[in-house]
Amino acid sequence: MMNYALITGGSRGIGRAIAVRLAQQGYHILINYASNETEAQKTLELCNGQGELLPFDVSDSQQTRAAISDWQGRHEGEYISVVVNNAGIRRDNVMALMPEADWHRVLDITLSGFYNVTQPLLPAMQLHKFGRIINMASVSGLKGLPGQTNYSAAKGGVIAATKALAQEVARRNITVNAIAPGFIRTDMTEGLDEATLKKQIPMGRFGTPEEVAEAVAFLVSPQAGYITGNVISINGGLYT
Repeated sequence: MMNYALITGGSRGIGRAIAVRLAQQGYHILINYASNETEAQKTLELCNGQGELLPFDVSDSQQTRAAISDWQGRHEGEYISVVVNNAGIRRDNVMALMPEADWHRVLDITLSGFYNVTQPLLPAMQLHKFGRIINMASVSGLKGLPGQTNYSAAKGGVIAATKALAQEVARRNITVNAIAPGFIRTDMTEGLDEATLKKQIPMGRFGTPEEVAEAVAFLVSPQAGYITGNVISINGGLYT
């Protein structure tokens, strides 16, 4: 049976690095994206064609379920054993000036997206008594950052959900873990004052998507089978 891994938000940045790394481990990668097919296709090429595109908006429950159900219908007897809930956006602002739409959009993609994608994949994982669920959190979800009340709430919710779900499915040999990156050099950190922010980081630099991808590669491996309900920080020493 082929091993399938679904990476949401897999067209760029951390998602792309994870897709490429898991392809190197032999996974057939399902590259999810909402609209940027050009970048998603580039990710597929970097995976040496070892995968396929799976477009849907994770915040849209009906669209997500339809896409997953369609894939499952075309792959009878197979299942997605690994999911990396990586899709997310930032809409930074102080709470007093934050538009309601920005609050809901960030939570809908990050937190509701985690539910929309993971819930329909669980029955097959439970049936096969194996699964790896990796949720992309953030240092913002651990310590809270000013100007990111919405983002901190979404990522903090993902962390709590990770710990709860891990306890629900552990008996079925399904692990659920979160990764909390600090400042990683991606499209999402463009526009930030990197020179100033680096002074707050003990290692004195931003991380790379590839460093995050290595942690994901370990967590989906057989060697990590006894690790669940954990949050792994990748932040160069930037703690509360």
